[in-house]
Amino acid sequence: MVWQNSRKLVKQIYDLTGKFPLEEKFGLANQIQRAAVSIPSNIAEGYGRNSDKEMIRFLSIAKGSLYEVETQLYIAIDLKYLSEKETQPVMEQCNEIGKMITGLIKTLS
Repeated sequence: MVWQNSRKLVKQIYDLTGKFPLEEKFGLANQIQRAAVSIPSNIAEGYGRNSDKEMIRFLSIAKGSLYEVETQLYIAIDLKYLSEKETQPVMEQCNEIGKMITGLIKTLS
């Protein structure tokens, strides 16, 4: 479920960053996109390692990427590329995914 939700987050991020100014295409927009893509990618990589210890490690990396996305969205708001209203559903999704990742880490520990 967390992997599926994080994939949905990637779509939301791409939709939001499509509104950024053209000069940010290879700047902040790209950085947010890469951090978002890293979340489901690391979850999948951890799952593929067939070890709880490795899964926890990759879940922790995914969680770090999630925090990157949140911070970069706040920066986009500060720069007036996005409004708080636009980002609210995505921030809520980030919060939900964070809880799911934390729960998985606790279960595997």
